Amino acid sequence: MVGARILLTGGGTGGHLYPALNIAAAARRIDASVECFFVGSRRGIEARVLPESGYPYRLLPLEPLRRSRPWENWRLLQTAPAVLSGVAAVYRAFRPSVVLGTGGYVAGPVLAWARLNGVPIALQEQNAEPGLVTRLFSARAERLYLGYPEAEARLRVGPHTTVHCLGNPVAGDESGRGEPDFDWPDGRTVLVMGGSQGARAINESLLDDLEAASKQAPDGWPEDLSMVWVAGPGHAEPIAQRVASLGWAARIRVVPFIAGLGRQLGHATLAVSRSGAMSVAELCAAGCPAVLVPLPTSAAGHQSVNAHALAEAGEAVVREERDLGPGELWGLVTSLLEDRARLSAMAAAARTRGRPAAARNIAASLLGLDEVAGPGVGP
Repeated sequence: MVGARILLTGGGTGGHLYPALNIAAAARRIDASVECFFVGSRRGIEARVLPESGYPYRLLPLEPLRRSRPWENWRLLQTAPAVLSGVAAVYRAFRPSVVLGTGGYVAGPVLAWARLNGVPIALQEQNAEPGLVTRLFSARAERLYLGYPEAEARLRVGPHTTVHCLGNPVAGDESGRGEPDFDWPDGRTVLVMGGSQGARAINESLLDDLEAASKQAPDGWPEDLSMVWVAGPGHAEPIAQRVASLGWAARIRVVPFIAGLGRQLGHATLAVSRSGAMSVAELCAAGCPAVLVPLPTSAAGHQSVNAHALAEAGEAVVREERDLGPGELWGLVTSLLEDRARLSAMAAAARTRGRPAAARNIAASLLGLDEVAGPGVGP
């Protein structure tokens, strides 16, 4: 599809936006004549990210569907006229040849307009448990790209829909975002991360464990081990203050974020992480074993389904947040670090499931420029 005009829609969270950005970047690397346009929400992460992306975009007053508080959905009716007129204006001005939806409440109206006006649509579903937008449009899409093959059994696919299990589109080293690598410590490294904003429950549980363990066994820090703690912008300072009181403080580095972290995960020996679809995709692409603590409030339990799919494949160990008793998290980390054979097997399983070329394969399929890779198994 030389000179394609791709309208990309998806957002609200980084887990829906960054897949779209990575696919757009891959499409432009395949064919510089490809034009990409993004539609997002004024209230989502895209309002901060898209202005710095270099792509043309439009932000609309889109509102999420509040399933737990349905009485607040009157906002959908209030904003509907502005949303519909904004979507119509985008289609008139950009005239897309294909629309790619990557999920989230942002994508629904844009995909619906495409279907009503005969524009082909494709969907990229990141999770093992498909989201609402994917479930609504899977029977009407020309292409369906899955991050997890387990998702296909949970979808009603149309007779003219082709399904590709190509993995989730992580950013590669050639992504062009230009961030320098973090100054990683030598030796083995435990990476603690909870997504772009951090994870309070993981932070608090691990802090409590470390404080108790350092009092009980001041000399008990594992040999040649460092910890890099990506605490999130709102949590880094108070965590750093508590870490400073530990006897092990010199071995623990607390930072609010690491730019381009996904492409640097190969530096980690073991990760402690939430199980958002893109986080686990990046872990698998890097071959990084993980202790996953799913976010219990994720929509439809997506993170728990993602985590258990990886655990069944041998790449990860899962602990539900409700099960994190005193000493549980740090004890699990240290026991895994002591079992080097198990860590090696987990890393091998992750590499088998990882799909580092997913963005390029999805873009190539979307553009119809070459044959895509065979069915994959990874997120």
